[in-house]
Amino acid sequence: MTRRPAPWVPLSLSLSLSVALSVGCDDNLTHPERDAYDGEGLPPLLCVPNLDGRIDAEELEAVLGVPVSYLISPPSETRTIDLVGGIGPDGRQFWDWGADYASDQVLEVEATEVAGKWYASSFPTGEFVTPLDAAGTSEAVYRHEDTGLYLLGMASKEESPAAGQTLLVYSSPVLVYRFPLVPGDRWVSVGEVVGGTLRGLPYAGRDTYEVEVAGAGRLVLPDLEFSQAMLVQVRTVVEPAAGASVSQRQASFVFECFGEVARAVSRPEESSANFTTAQEVRRYGLGLD
Repeated sequence: MTRRPAPWVPLSLSLSLSVALSVGCDDNLTHPERDAYDGEGLPPLLCVPNLDGRIDAEELEAVLGVPVSYLISPPSETRTIDLVGGIGPDGRQFWDWGADYASDQVLEVEATEVAGKWYASSFPTGEFVTPLDAAGTSEAVYRHEDTGLYLLGMASKEESPAAGQTLLVYSSPVLVYRFPLVPGDRWVSVGEVVGGTLRGLPYAGRDTYEVEVAGAGRLVLPDLEFSQAMLVQVRTVVEPAAGASVSQRQASFVFECFGEVARAVSRPEESSANFTTAQEVRRYGLGLD
């Protein structure tokens, strides 16, 4: 995506000419020598995609304090999605998620540091947080390492929200992305919660994450395309110590240096990894009205 440079606007010709004439009439004027302009140039990009068929740890680092815009489906609206995709004329896999929906809304997501959060002391190794839900009422706490991106737990954004406080700390971190991220890789990671709080009530349970990097190819979105996005499919099973378990699926497209550029969340108890009905769809976008 190329950004058009701002046009250079010179002084008007009449003003420039009048200044030049007035200066030329002064016989005693001396002309000081000036150094040539030495521009520093554009600052280097922190991360540049190299399209080498894998995503390494340094290509998936969070940038704190920078909001990212997504087009998101309304809470009351389900969407039909295609996770199977097709094969393009070049023989490569592609997914077309470029449909324009008039009902789409704009969601801004921003990663922030753990320091200063009311729950910071419960996650001493946490590095950054992102909103867990689109409404931003809960936050997920992460740590980034050379081996992977780890989820440490979750907490309500406010210490005393009207719905009740949530603080769920995993006994062992959950592996969300294993580096390098390559198609065909899969793993299972389990997070145990003991002595937690969920909406003001005591909570204990086990969350199982079944992750597969299902493929890679071109992803078409409404505002732009990604030439080599990776499809990561996750099935999460939540088993509380008391009560029935529930499962849900999420499919995310991840691109080097950009992170997650599209997401689809299934309805509860979805049986198919390539589900076709999503209760939430996010797509990286320009966020313009």
